Amino acid sequence: MSHLARTASRRYRNPWRRYLFRATLHATLIAMGVAFCVPFVWLVGSSLKEPAQIWVYPPEWIPHPVRWANYTEALAKINFLRLALNTLTVSVFFTLGLAFSASFCAYGFAKLQFPGRDLIFMVLLSTTMLPGIVLMIPQFIMFKYLGWIDTYLPLIVPVYFGGGAFNTFLLRQFYRTIPAELSDAARIDGCSEFGIYARIILPLAKPALTAVSIFGFLFAWNDFMGPLIYINSEAKKTIALGLGAFVNVYQTQWNWLMAASVTMTLPTVLIFLAAQRYFVQGIVLTGMRG
Repeated sequence: MSHLARTASRRYRNPWRRYLFRATLHATLIAMGVAFCVPFVWLVGSSLKEPAQIWVYPPEWIPHPVRWANYTEALAKINFLRLALNTLTVSVFFTLGLAFSASFCAYGFAKLQFPGRDLIFMVLLSTTMLPGIVLMIPQFIMFKYLGWIDTYLPLIVPVYFGGGAFNTFLLRQFYRTIPAELSDAARIDGCSEFGIYARIILPLAKPALTAVSIFGFLFAWNDFMGPLIYINSEAKKTIALGLGAFVNVYQTQWNWLMAASVTMTLPTVLIFLAAQRYFVQGIVLTGMRG
């Protein structure tokens, strides 16, 4: 067979290989998506069941009868509105501090030239390898001396000093995709570095900032360990701590716990659905340049 014939034969077979690959990829992604959805489906179903139905074997995926009263009873038991307002307060201030601090630090690492920049950045990245558990006792002692125990300050203030290594790295990678000519042109026109950061870089970095903000909001909204360590007053507890009211030594009210957990999850799901376009775009574009 001639070279031309072999080439034509490969071209004839390649589309089938491509279609098979895409079909396999889609089937794998669908299977993974279903696997990730199973726990959430079970959570929603259990939130509508009688307590005895939750542990029936084989499991019943569709509750019968549907018990909507689980939601009203659970939310009334823990005063969900107060817990939600406390959690929202912490989450909003945490997210604002994270977005500003991380974006500001990332600008310095991405767009400014100064001695030791890359070395400092490597040291910053190395902090991601430190387990958070080893910092709990030193941080608690420090905040105790500052008189911040039983306040929201330990949950909010630290993020205003750097925004976290991962978030800084994510934004730095995105900033490096923005052409340097834009900043140079602004400097020629007399714009300050802060003006370049605020008027040029931040508007162009909206996808990455959205991704970082979503990460930060989800972390603050779902955080359990931080409020458990620093919050003592009932009036200042967050939703994550409030869910503990359904668990005691002798009995766990699983149907109420599931109902409150579904209600706690809904705001984060809605926020992601509303901002998913920017979130996906921000994640994708951060890897376009080293």
